[in-house]
Amino acid sequence: MLNEIKLNMNEMPYLPPREVIEAAQKGLSNLNRYANPRDLELLRGLLAAYSGVSKKNIILSTGSDPLLREIIHVFSRRRKVIMVNPSFFPTVQCAKEFVTKLIKIQLRPPEFNLDADIITSETNEPSLVIIDNPNNPTGKILIDREMAKTILDNKNTLLVVDEAYHEFSGVTFADMVEEHSNLSVVRTLDKAFGLAGARIGYLIAGEDFLDAFSTFYAFLPQSSLYSAMEAVKDPSYIKKNIKLTIKERERVGKKLKEMGLQVYPSTTNFLLIKSNIPSVARELKDKGILVLDLSNQWLPDYIRVSLGTLKENNIFLSSMKEILRICNKGE
Repeated sequence: MLNEIKLNMNEMPYLPPREVIEAAQKGLSNLNRYANPRDLELLRGLLAAYSGVSKKNIILSTGSDPLLREIIHVFSRRRKVIMVNPSFFPTVQCAKEFVTKLIKIQLRPPEFNLDADIITSETNEPSLVIIDNPNNPTGKILIDREMAKTILDNKNTLLVVDEAYHEFSGVTFADMVEEHSNLSVVRTLDKAFGLAGARIGYLIAGEDFLDAFSTFYAFLPQSSLYSAMEAVKDPSYIKKNIKLTIKERERVGKKLKEMGLQVYPSTTNFLLIKSNIPSVARELKDKGILVLDLSNQWLPDYIRVSLGTLKENNIFLSSMKEILRICNKGE
């Protein structure tokens, strides 16, 4: 279907500014060349300034997935790995592939709270704790600074926080990396920066992680590198996009609740919705709207819906209303 509405990938529905697109086009003019190391260093410096950390702590990558995969591959060999369930699906799959001792802490509806005592009790041996904060797909902030410090006080524990949505939540632990060598923060330009097609991720690595990444070198595509440099050089545009997204998140959530659906609070660019219609994701797809059906990955009756443009969200709301009307009529 050519005109599908994609509300399944947590992408930003707004294009980045013209200057960023032109920078990507400039990169294409060097398509026959590998990225210049000087440009890679420039991007590291820009990301360090944006994040308020030292450049030596910045590791570049083609997306955040390879960084998480590398961390699991290197640090799980002699460590227990502790994650929450549900979590970012590629990270979960990677853990299943490499990890010999995997502990998954269940987030249970309706609160989806993470019990700090469980983590503390599980870190009684060398451990690698990986937490997405905010969590995907619940949209909830799972740990605060106090909980992070409690985990980090155990020097046999490494903590990795996936902050893919931190620009929406306003919560970050990046400033704690300098003081806590056993902390690393994973970020991406896919979401708030609207550069999902460029696939730029970066790690803010504590000292305990840096040696493992000494030979980790990302050859970023020229167009991705140029667009990222331009975007991070002047990131003011993301504030407008975040404001629009949050406004739509609150509006769409309210409308869905008025339809009788259970919508969970979110600090991200997506909503977690519980519906009593098992086929709702398929029925939306039949109408040309893609959402993430969580039945196979987690629990039945849950879908995750990204916030689109005003027009896209209105089409989604109308479609949901129609599906609910038909289902209720058939009962």
